[in-house]
Amino acid sequence: MPTPRKATIRGCKVRRRTIATPDTTTTRGLTITALPLTILDTAVTIPDGTAFLDRALQRWTTLADLTATHQRNKGRHGARKATTMLRNARTGGESEAERLLIHHLRKHKIHGWRTQVQVRGYFLDIAFEKHKLAIEVDGWAWHRDVQRFTSDMTRQNVLINEGWRVLRFSWHHVNANPDAVVREIREALSRG
Repeated sequence: MPTPRKATIRGCKVRRRTIATPDTTTTRGLTITALPLTILDTAVTIPDGTAFLDRALQRWTTLADLTATHQRNKGRHGARKATTMLRNARTGGESEAERLLIHHLRKHKIHGWRTQVQVRGYFLDIAFEKHKLAIEVDGWAWHRDVQRFTSDMTRQNVLINEGWRVLRFSWHHVNANPDAVVREIREALSRG
């Protein structure tokens, strides 16, 4: 709601601020926040905001759009948390799950890996090239359709036929039990 207006809406939390024109849109005659600002405001408000941001980056917006929107709205509620989320999104990895795994690899001092390594036209999330070990880590909502599932299956078969071993982890694996994920990776590295 614009800063000068006063209103109380029972059951709703009202935030007052003036929003720059590029961050608004009109739907059915009502001015509302544009998609990138809505995504940022939602991500900093809900408990599982990083997973939400991950899904949004995969389907509805880009990191560049979110960053530009954030820069225009620095003083808003949740801006500090948004700064952290966007910084994490830029530190490597295509999804929040990948970024989290990279964090754990660094924390446990596991070396010899690179991100986005190309093999036969496919990009590996994380690759230990010396060991021919590929780590595929999928964001929360990555396999939403049959086409993507089938594509990943084909990709994995190509990698195996090229002599690569493939470990797959989901957001939930990496987030809920990172020690087990790190243990599996160490075990695979010790075998090859």
